[in-house]
Amino acid sequence: MTRETRLPLIEICVEGIDGFLAAQAAGADRVELCASLIEGGITPSLGTVRAALEQASVPFHVMVRPRGGDFLYSDTEYASMLADVSALRDLGVPGVVFGCLNADGTIDEVRMSELTHAAGALNVTCHRAFDMTRDPSKALESLIRCKVGRVLTSGQRDTAVEGVSLLAHLVRQAGDRIVILGCGGLDLHNIAEVRSKTGLSEMHFAALKDVPSAMHYRNPHVGMGGSDLDREYRNTLTDTDLVAATIAAAKA
Repeated sequence: MTRETRLPLIEICVEGIDGFLAAQAAGADRVELCASLIEGGITPSLGTVRAALEQASVPFHVMVRPRGGDFLYSDTEYASMLADVSALRDLGVPGVVFGCLNADGTIDEVRMSELTHAAGALNVTCHRAFDMTRDPSKALESLIRCKVGRVLTSGQRDTAVEGVSLLAHLVRQAGDRIVILGCGGLDLHNIAEVRSKTGLSEMHFAALKDVPSAMHYRNPHVGMGGSDLDREYRNTLTDTDLVAATIAAAKA
């Protein structure tokens, strides 16, 4: 799963095996494999991970997040994260993605260190839990102490365009000690500008589209996850053409 990569390295965030295959076909350098992107991504199923291992021609990192919501986990939730990291390591995935915070908005260094140790030789990324920290400069140093390899961040704003100043600062602060993986609303219209203003060597985005369900029969009275009943008959897929176009814009 190696090939020559021209900077910036592009990681595509996907949901499920079909999303993985679409991103791979579109030219992704690496994939972040998740379930339930509507919640920001949670841990995909074992079957999904195995399917990706069987069909991967690019590296992929697997999200380890037991639920949506905040990043302050109970003891039982944290135990499940440790078990997932160990299982993924034993499966031989290239990398894992996780993040744990303390209630005061600092990095939970004890848990992040334990999870990183459990990952062994796997690549380790701290996800956007980082963007919820009180002091990003101190949080970055915490992750370095925990031996985390990279951090996914939008510069603590909704989009990388808004967070561009902090992203540039983090790149300078990180040096060669940790990789800053920039994200947040990146598309073919802004990705080159964000890179030029920040010096990012790795960038991350999702290129999604909603498509109607192929179901002929539809029950209008039942929704499985809330009040958006149409959601049961709308699927969110990775847009191969949009991924390819955005990658081309980033590497032009």
